Amino acid sequence: MATSSTRWSRRAPGYSLIEIMFVIAIIALLAATAIPLFLTYQFRTRSAEAKINLGALRVLEHSYFAVHDQFLDAAPEPPVIPGNSAAVFSPNAGFEALGFRPEGKVFFSYGVAVSADGAGYTADAAADIDADGFPQFWGFASPDGAGALTPGQVGCNVAGLLAEQVGPCDPSYGKSVF
Repeated sequence: MATSSTRWSRRAPGYSLIEIMFVIAIIALLAATAIPLFLTYQFRTRSAEAKINLGALRVLEHSYFAVHDQFLDAAPEPPVIPGNSAAVFSPNAGFEALGFRPEGKVFFSYGVAVSADGAGYTADAAADIDADGFPQFWGFASPDGAGALTPGQVGCNVAGLLAEQVGPCDPSYGKSVF
């Protein structure tokens, strides 16, 4: 018996290959769970940018209307819908007159389309934050004098948009698949 106890006590220090493989398997399992969750939260955060900025555009448009009795048109900026990386927002004349200047780079392209009578508008945003080739569209629409909604500058389908609410332009765009 003394022989077997000395045999175990003389074992080389360190970990066996099986112990190391077991630890690696646990780390791989944790990573496989955590990385997709992290990406989901990242996409949701980027989508929140559009909701916040469209809310700001709504306030700025109504402030402009209070002074000038009409809403202000603004061409899409950035002109091309950004992919999954942020783009520089350089305010054009419309956004400059409104005072709309998002902080830092943006993941969405923003635009404002005004109705023919100047009494209604649609502010919309589009981005392809998951780079799958299918941009998501968000918008805010204020009806014109006849109660109709104006088509968006960036591509918002106002038929799926609820008036006076920031939301997805199409119900499928608001339900993230990530």
